[in-house]
Amino acid sequence: MKCIVGLGNPGKKYAKTRHNVGFMVIDELAERYDQKLKKDKFNGKSTVEMSGGEKIILLQPQTFMNLSGESVRPLMDFYQMKPEDILVVFDDLDLPAGKIRLRQKGGHGGHNGIRSIIDHVGTKEFNRLRIGIGRPDTAMPVVDYVLKPFSKAQQEDVRSSIDKGADACEAWMQQTFAKVMNDFNS
Repeated sequence: MKCIVGLGNPGKKYAKTRHNVGFMVIDELAERYDQKLKKDKFNGKSTVEMSGGEKIILLQPQTFMNLSGESVRPLMDFYQMKPEDILVVFDDLDLPAGKIRLRQKGGHGGHNGIRSIIDHVGTKEFNRLRIGIGRPDTAMPVVDYVLKPFSKAQQEDVRSSIDKGADACEAWMQQTFAKVMNDFNS
């Protein structure tokens, strides 16, 4: 069993914002598999997909970004999952819009959703898929930037990164994470 966790903030107010690209990748996967996300007992919205005889859980924590670990940890405990069984998809300011990057472990890099998951799971060693959102061109505070929708100039690149991110998630359903990193990080 594996779990793909897309990070974001719940509610229509945040739906199209940069901070919600993790949710957007989960939405793309759910659409590809004709699945509907439903509220669950893990303080999130989820669905289960079968791939190659293995259950794949798609999860969008509904705890708000800074408390994402409060949804991820109970799910992992219930299904007796190990950290290597999860893939967390989230926004990254240090990658330009349209770029993705996969990693097997690392720090939180200032991302509060990842910080919460590290705190609740108790390790930095879990799979990550970073979706680039770029940095603000102006002196706009980062918190304002991530909570705004993508600019028109970024939208085509973002659509591409969501598709590539979903492709990487699908590849992980069938292959080792090391192979997926090798294929998608090049």
